[in-house]
Amino acid sequence: MKGHIKEVFAYKDMIHSLTKRELRGKYAKSVLGFLWSFLNPLFQILVYTFVFSVIFKNSMDHYYIYLMTGLLPWTFFADSFSQGAVAIISNSEMVKKIYFPRDVLVIAEVNAKLINLLLSMIVMALFIVFSGVEFTWHIVFLPVILFIEYIFALGCALLVSSITVYLRDMEYIVNVILMAWIWGTPVMYNLDAISGVYRRLLTLNPMTPIIVSYQDILYWHRVPYSVNLMVPLVEAVIVLILGEVVFCRLVRGFAEEM
Repeated sequence: MKGHIKEVFAYKDMIHSLTKRELRGKYAKSVLGFLWSFLNPLFQILVYTFVFSVIFKNSMDHYYIYLMTGLLPWTFFADSFSQGAVAIISNSEMVKKIYFPRDVLVIAEVNAKLINLLLSMIVMALFIVFSGVEFTWHIVFLPVILFIEYIFALGCALLVSSITVYLRDMEYIVNVILMAWIWGTPVMYNLDAISGVYRRLLTLNPMTPIIVSYQDILYWHRVPYSVNLMVPLVEAVIVLILGEVVFCRLVRGFAEEM
């Protein structure tokens, strides 16, 4: 595996090119183009804020800020997971004709979603500043949790992308999983408001400590509990290793299955 990692790193220019292609291609025929990177999360936030502030009353101050701190990172993970699942089969012609480490396609996909997250955070930063919530020194922990989530998202994407080549239903299974997964993650509600067995179940979700850490840093202005950093880091590394091992095992038959 160590040799394979070196080989992937040697294709860093290809990863960079594929990432740019993904970012440009997504909005190539759109009138507003790259502006949708800002508008999509903004519209999501407006809808959820209306639902949970007007229809279902929520007493949290600046609830829309709280919503942003969970929804934007969740969107990055969900997009990486769902789009990563089809990263190989969407580039079947490249896979059949050109030699390169196939996981480069998945890495480029997740990198593009990470850039979208960083762009979306510009919108969130403006909301935070103009709402009066402001930033605090706790933001120094933000790169740490971003790195942890990136590793976890990449591991999940590698795992499902390799399986999808052999089981095309996986593309749809992933979307169903994500529909349920978001409600098992404290994105739109406060974990502190949940108690008993439900809280214990929510803490088993590997995305829970990741999302809670974003909320701690950007909304509550407190240092994330060490368990909210160490546990997801260990889980992310395990998932990444598992995803890479499964990918390397299954990659040999990709061309034949395309």
